Amino acid sequence: MSVTTVDQSPHGAAVLRELSPLHRELRRSIPEVYRGFGELHRAAFADGALDVRTKELIALAIGVVEGCDGCIASHAQAAARAGATRQEAAEAIGVTFLMKGGPATIYGPRAYDAFCEFADAHDAGDAPA
Repeated sequence: MSVTTVDQSPHGAAVLRELSPLHRELRRSIPEVYRGFGELHRAAFADGALDVRTKELIALAIGVVEGCDGCIASHAQAAARAGATRQEAAEAIGVTFLMKGGPATIYGPRAYDAFCEFADAHDAGDAPA
C-alpha cells in the first residue's frame, strides 16, 4: 500500500476520526468509567513476559474475531507504532480464520488494510489520527 492510498482507506484513520468525537461526548458523561478503562488498558499493555507489539497483535486479532472496526483501527495503529511488521500482522490475522471462520475472512482484510495504512504512515514519519 502506498502512502497516497493511505487517505483512501476506510478502515484505519477514517474510523478513528469518526469515533473520536463520539468518545469525547460519552467521556464527559462517564469520566470515571473511562478513567478506569484507561487504567485497565495501561495495565494490560504494560511490558511483561509479552512485549507491547505482541499484545497489540493479539488485540488486533481479537478485534477481527469480534468484528469491531474501532478495535481493529485502534490496535492496527498501535501495533504499527509498536514495530509490528506486515507479515506479523498478516499471520496474527490468519489465526483468526481458524478461530472464527468465515466472518474473519471479512474483517481480516479490513484489519490488514488498516494495519498497512498505519505502517505506511509510520514508515513515512506521519502520525495519522
